[in-house]
Amino acid sequence: MIAIHPLHQVLQHLHAGRWNAAHDLVQHDGSMLAAWLHGILHLQEGDLEDAENWYDRAARHFRSRGTLAQEIAAFEAALAASTPPDSEDSEERP
Repeated sequence: MIAIHPLHQVLQHLHAGRWNAAHDLVQHDGSMLAAWLHGILHLQEGDLEDAENWYDRAARHFRSRGTLAQEIAAFEAALAASTPPDSEDSEERP
């Protein structure tokens, strides 16, 4: 069984323009990836001050970031390369 990272649902909301729903979900995740995505959401909303704060929390360089589209693509690549939370617990054992 393939585990899906919970941040995928945040991305679905982001792509559908449901920013409030995306924001409600992402703020309950304390991971570095979630902080980055939280920053991206604030970028999309045009709230650069909060975006910079979340980029700092994610240990990302806000001032040298790419465009919104580039940031979303980079985030999606990082998420795809990450291990979903609790994946060790859900892996099938031989």
